[in-house]
Amino acid sequence: MVWPFKPRFSKQIARIEINGAIAGATRKQVLEALKTVEERKFPALLLRIDSPGGTVGDSQEIYSALKRLGEKIKIVASFGNISASGGVYIGMGAQHIMANPGTITGSIGVILRGNNLERLLEKVGVSFKVIKSGPYKDILSFDRELTQPEEHILQELIDISYSQFVQTVASSRNLSLETVRSFADGRIFTGQQAVDLGVVDRLGTEEDARRWTCELVGLDQEKTPCFTLEERKPLLNRILSREQAQSSLFSNSLLSNRLLSTGAEWLEFEISTSGLPLWLYRP
Repeated sequence: MVWPFKPRFSKQIARIEINGAIAGATRKQVLEALKTVEERKFPALLLRIDSPGGTVGDSQEIYSALKRLGEKIKIVASFGNISASGGVYIGMGAQHIMANPGTITGSIGVILRGNNLERLLEKVGVSFKVIKSGPYKDILSFDRELTQPEEHILQELIDISYSQFVQTVASSRNLSLETVRSFADGRIFTGQQAVDLGVVDRLGTEEDARRWTCELVGLDQEKTPCFTLEERKPLLNRILSREQAQSSLFSNSLLSNRLLSTGAEWLEFEISTSGLPLWLYRP
């Protein structure tokens, strides 16, 4: 990452955004940003989360990095429109959590999906010959149904991942395992309900979260700025984005391109995570 200037970091709070589905690219960017927060000795971090969750391993790595950083500085998580499943898990890495009253959160649980195209392949006359070293080497193969033993193996995997999630929420929010399990059945709930359940500390906007972060480290709530850490785009991309934003002529095409880009990114995520256990809210 390249920074345009070197501010007086001790008089600012850092800010990191986590947007969209959590996968490898998000993990890499967030871990780099967290390392920068530590190196530049910011006194506190405002973590803005607007994510339905994502892959288990990537969520766990971000959470672990937040917990390590939290031993040195104050971290406040601000839940945006949605902070569900893996988004919740990451939020557990903060000492304090704030959400909007209508934030969609929860969806604590694990999902694993595979695609069975056996009937379609039969119709088009396509079949596969598989040579494997063991009976479960092609588990979740798209050209056949799961067997009962395979379902048992995958359910055990899901149950272990679920237990890890529940344990993290319980320990981070000082709740009993029984209490967390009572609402960790995959359901979603609002920010208001999350406060009642003990998952979230307070209700408020991101600005309220910024002020709270400043208060925790004794900085002026009115004057202390946020220093947002984000990966800087190449110069050409920034110039094009600025010129396009200034021209209403391109407004419709920009919206269409953005929707197409979002759809393509989500399709890529779906394909790349097929067969993986996910901490993800799927509406």
